[in-house]
Amino acid sequence: MKRKLLILLGAFFMFNANAQTTSTGVTTLGSTGMTLKIDTDATNVTLTLTGSSTSFLAVGFGGTSMSAVTDMFIWNSTSNRDYTPSGGQSAPSADASQSWTVSSDVVSGSTRTVVATRPLASIGDYTFTNTAVSIPIIFAKGTSTSIAQHAGNTSARGSLTLNSVLSNDGFVLERTTSVYPNPSNGNFKITSSQVIDEVAVYSITGKLVRVLKSTTNESEFQLNLSDMEKGVYLVEITSQSQKIWRKIAIE
Repeated sequence: MKRKLLILLGAFFMFNANAQTTSTGVTTLGSTGMTLKIDTDATNVTLTLTGSSTSFLAVGFGGTSMSAVTDMFIWNSTSNRDYTPSGGQSAPSADASQSWTVSSDVVSGSTRTVVATRPLASIGDYTFTNTAVSIPIIFAKGTSTSIAQHAGNTSARGSLTLNSVLSNDGFVLERTTSVYPNPSNGNFKITSSQVIDEVAVYSITGKLVRVLKSTTNESEFQLNLSDMEKGVYLVEITSQSQKIWRKIAIE
């Protein structure tokens, strides 16, 4: 029991020691009607992509042409999301090992919002870094949800800029954010001095298990995890592009 407690506390302090995060903020992708947001922490990258619910939505990382990019995320009618570009005038191919884990895929009206996470580095994929950096990208919106060669589809190139989100506001958020009751039966209330935008829930080993977005534009958030197994979890609270961590327990 003592050893298990030390492991849990060690994981928690590791997360807090690596609280430095970066974010692109919401970036509009040309005239496709798509938006993209990339967030990183010391371990993972989280992608939030929006676009037409009747189209495939594709983003390639690490270059500004199909022959230059090394990795692609594509929402489409199949279950695959991780792709390797063809390098020519043909459709990308699905990776044998799918690195992206989709935590949310929601359609509201005619807009789809997809949230997916993977490690910063994985074999055969573009390597993200938890530092301020510019990332060249390509992107495309299909004429249907089936992947096709991009000719005839709305496509373009551009870049994303990851910026550090650690600032004085982040320290204010750290001091003024509370989660209670803790432990609880799975129902928690989060209060903050700033509007809460999103809450991500991780296992104690760092695996993303749930992403919940606020719809109230308020500084209070009702976190209902009563359907989850008892145990210790880590929550990442995003408020005005600032991120902090809290440890919670479900009993």
